[in-house]
Amino acid sequence: MTDSFSQTIIGAIDKVKSSVVKIERIEIRKGKETISGTGSGFLYSSDGYLFTNSHVVHGAGALRVSLHDGILHEAVLIGEDPSNDLAILKISADDYVPAVLGDSSKLSIGELVIAIGNPLGFQHTVTSGIVSALGRSLRTEAGTMMDSMIQTDAALNPGNSGGPLINSQGEVIGVNTAMIPGAQSLCFAISINTAKEIAYQLMKFGKVKRAYLGLALQQIELVPKLRAVHELKNRNALFITQVFKGSPAEKAGVLDGDIMVSFNDKPVQTSDELFKMLTEDKIGTFLFTDIIRGNRKVELRITPAEK
Repeated sequence: MTDSFSQTIIGAIDKVKSSVVKIERIEIRKGKETISGTGSGFLYSSDGYLFTNSHVVHGAGALRVSLHDGILHEAVLIGEDPSNDLAILKISADDYVPAVLGDSSKLSIGELVIAIGNPLGFQHTVTSGIVSALGRSLRTEAGTMMDSMIQTDAALNPGNSGGPLINSQGEVIGVNTAMIPGAQSLCFAISINTAKEIAYQLMKFGKVKRAYLGLALQQIELVPKLRAVHELKNRNALFITQVFKGSPAEKAGVLDGDIMVSFNDKPVQTSDELFKMLTEDKIGTFLFTDIIRGNRKVELRITPAEK
C-alpha cells in the first residue's frame, strides 16, 4: 500500500509528465549529424510552445525535441533571453497535455516541490525536495545576475536544465536552471511568474528590455513589530544582500542590508513583483523607493538604467 506522501508525488507527476520533453542540440560535423548536447523543457500551451533554458539552445545548429512517448519533432527557436536564461521553442505536436502554470507568489519556504527532467540523458527523472528560499539573486557563468530565483534542495544535474519544478498539485512554479558545482542541495529555478512575463515579451517583441537597479535580493518575511512601527501593509519584503558598484542603486544611496518595502509608490513583497515593475519605460525615470534601514524608514530617489 502506497503512503500518502508518495501518492501526492505520484499524483503531481501524473498531471505534468506528458508535457515534459527532452531537447537535443543537432550539429553537422564532417557531413554527419551529431547530438552536441541535451537538456529539458516542458510544453505549456496546446499549440506547441515550450519553455527551456537559453543555455540549452543558444547557438545550436538545429534543435530536436523528444516527447514522452519517444516521438521526435523538429523545434523552432521563437526567442531567448540569455540574461535570464530562458528560451521559448515551438513544435508541431498534439499528443500531449500542456503543463498547468501555477503562481509562484503563493509559494512558502518548506513547501514540497518536485523536479522533472533528463539529467545526463536519463529521460523523465524525478527528484523531490522543499523550497529552501525565495526571491534569490544568482550570478550566472556569463556574469549576469538573475533575480526571482527559487532555491530548492530537489536534486538537479546537467540535463535537468529547462525542466519544470512543480508543486504538490502538479502546477509548474519554476523552470529549473542551475545547481552550484561542488555544493550539495543548492539548486535553483526561475520563478514561473517571472518566466511568464519574459515569455510574453519574447513572443510580442522578440526580445526582453528591462530596467536595471543593480541589486542582489532575497525575499523575507517582515516581523510584526517592524510592520506595526512603520504602518506597512507588506507581509514580505526584499532584503538587499548586495549593491553592485556603479549601479543606479549605489548612486541612490542604497546599502547592503537595507530592506526594500516599496518601489514607485507600490508595495513590493516579491522579486516577481519588482521584476514586473522594471519595464522599459522606467529606464532613465526618477522613481522613489522606500527602504527600512535599522529601525528607520528611508525614502530614496533612484533612476533605473538599461540592463
